[in-house]
Amino acid sequence: MKPVLFHVGGIEIPAYLTMIMFGFFAAALVARRDGERAGLDGVALIDLCILMLVVGVVGARLLAVLTDGFLQDFVNLCTNSKLVDPIDTAVRFCTNDGQCGGDYLCDVGAQAAVVAGERKSMCYPPQDCLAVFKFWQGGLTFYGGVLLAAPAGFLYARRRKLGALRAADLLAPALMIALAVGRIGCFLNGCCYGAQTDSVFGVLFPGNLADRHPTQLYESLFAFGLFVVLRSILRPRLARDGQLFGAMLALYGVFRIALEFVRDDPRGALGPLSTSQLIGLPLIAFGIYLLLRAQREQPKV
Repeated sequence: MKPVLFHVGGIEIPAYLTMIMFGFFAAALVARRDGERAGLDGVALIDLCILMLVVGVVGARLLAVLTDGFLQDFVNLCTNSKLVDPIDTAVRFCTNDGQCGGDYLCDVGAQAAVVAGERKSMCYPPQDCLAVFKFWQGGLTFYGGVLLAAPAGFLYARRRKLGALRAADLLAPALMIALAVGRIGCFLNGCCYGAQTDSVFGVLFPGNLADRHPTQLYESLFAFGLFVVLRSILRPRLARDGQLFGAMLALYGVFRIALEFVRDDPRGALGPLSTSQLIGLPLIAFGIYLLLRAQREQPKV
């Protein structure tokens, strides 16, 4: 893993945020090029992409904080960080800070608590009251971004007279290329990993003692493939507004539900289903609705 790509003047350049931005730039270029070919205002589409990026990050972070099970950790990071277990180190016992790795500290008086199973490790993170806002360190949910950015995008597209569903069709492939690149950032950051595996695909992630499925790369490959399918194969065949966006929601939703059964990182769940699976089900239904609804409307001109 490589959470930090490099340093510039002593400033860390995180891989996670860097890949998100690369994904955004790729998506914006694709959206502008496709939009101008369709006769739409390319500058307005870039503005739309920027709006959806900002709103999407807010939604993605908000859903992650509320559902991934770390809300209390963010509170403890500000009040008593010794109560927060480290997430990217396998060290249980320590005698000094250097043994913990990274910026973790060693609580030399916690040995008995670790032995008794009351704590996972003697290492703990430093106090940080702003940790909840540091999305560039990881902790964004794709569906959270979609749920908040989509309505904002629809409203903006209508205001600029781009056509809400038409703009959604143009952005559907762009969204997948952004996701494909962004998930590489997840892999480099060591988050969003899968269950333990003995297969040749197994990867040892920070804080784990056994190889795990690199589900970030599985999703990246699928998203790139779906980008190609949407843009080169389905777009000429789905001629009515909303169909391409509906196909993206349905196809990605089915894949994501299946992938969630392989993932094993800490994240929200309700019963046997993860948060993403619960959100994915209605989005699949909405995607199918858009596909069927479009059949009764006039084709694009």
